[in-house]
Amino acid sequence: MSGGPWSTREVEHDLTLTGHGLTLRPLAPDDAAELLALVDAASWQGFTSPVPRDEDAMSDWIHASVTTPAKLAFAVVGGGGELRGTTSFYDLSRDQGRVEVGSTLYGRAWWGGPTNPAAKLLLFTQAFDGWGLERVALRADARNTRSLAAIERLGAVREGALRSHRVAGDGTRGDTVYFSVVAAEWPAVRAGLEARLARA
Repeated sequence: MSGGPWSTREVEHDLTLTGHGLTLRPLAPDDAAELLALVDAASWQGFTSPVPRDEDAMSDWIHASVTTPAKLAFAVVGGGGELRGTTSFYDLSRDQGRVEVGSTLYGRAWWGGPTNPAAKLLLFTQAFDGWGLERVALRADARNTRSLAAIERLGAVREGALRSHRVAGDGTRGDTVYFSVVAAEWPAVRAGLEARLARA
């Protein structure tokens, strides 16, 4: 669908989450150029598709994200209206009480600051308090040490690795490390995230 117009029916959700200096709104085709400007090889590490090299490629990636069943893709927007990146719920199963959080990318200007913990606090709050789910999972390529460390700082529990589980954007195979937060752990994780944001 490169460069083509989108039907509003292709945007699969209308959920917007706001707080802690951020707005998470549905990812949209108009975000392609601004999101592309945030992408480089390091920020794209861990995605299974090749690094988008132009606006059409990014538009195609956004289209695939917003039309994937059981996935809710968000644009992460700062208080000044700037697009800071993207993140998603995926594999949402309300019947089974679980969801995964991932497909996360931020521009380098927001690495290591409050953006990721604030976004995860919004997502976890929706999952546990809004939907009443029992489990939120997160995963990363075992070679992506930056993402692994970021997930551990959230307070998620490392569960283990699935060997030769995924093909990276460069065509190499890698292990996937899984983490989770379950409902009984959520109050402590929430308190930890709120403390991080207060310090920030």
